[in-house]
Amino acid sequence: MSSASGVPTTPVPAGYSAAQTRTIAAAVGLFARHGVSGTSLQMIANAIGVTKAAVYHQFKSKDDIVLAVARIELARLAAAADAAEAAGGESPSAAREALLTQMVDLAVERRHWVGALQTDPVMIRFLADHEPFQRLMDHLFSVLAGADADADARVPAAMSWAAIGGATLHPFVVDLDDEALRRHLMPLARRLFQLPD
Repeated sequence: MSSASGVPTTPVPAGYSAAQTRTIAAAVGLFARHGVSGTSLQMIANAIGVTKAAVYHQFKSKDDIVLAVARIELARLAAAADAAEAAGGESPSAAREALLTQMVDLAVERRHWVGALQTDPVMIRFLADHEPFQRLMDHLFSVLAGADADADARVPAAMSWAAIGGATLHPFVVDLDDEALRRHLMPLARRLFQLPD
C-alpha cells in the first residue's frame, strides 16, 4: 500500500498507540523524502496536523521516533530471515534462495525508503550502535553465506546487499514498475550471491 506521495505506508506492529502509529507513519515518509537529519519534529507534526508538543507527548525525542521506525523495519527483515529458514528446512541453499527472494521483494516494495536506511548518515550511525541491528545482520549473514562462513565473506555479502538496494533507487530504473524491477533484479541478485538461476 502506498501513500499519496508514493512512499509505501509502514504497517506498525502492536504496542504503539494510534497517535504513535500516525507519528511513525509520517516519519517514515518524511525520512524517505528528506532523510533523517533533514526531517524536523515540526515537519512530522505538520504532516499529521498536530503541534510539536503533541509529538513530544507521544515520543520524548526525535531519536525515539528514529528508534521506533528502525524497530519496525528491522522486524520486517527478521521476519524474512525466520521465514526463509523455515522454508529452507534442512537445505541451506533453499533458505538462501528464500531469503534473497524476500530481500529483493522488500527492497523493491520499500524502494523509496531503502535509501534512508542505506545511505542516511544519521540512520547509519544509529544502526551501527544498535545491538539488535547487529544481531539481525549476523543472522541474515549466516543464512545468506552459511553458518561456517568467515569474516572474509562479509565484504562480498555487504557489496551484494548494497547493490540490490542501490539498484532499486537508481535513476535508470525509476520508471520501472515494481514487477518489472523485481523480474530483472532477481536473476542478478542470484548471481551476486552465487545461487543457481
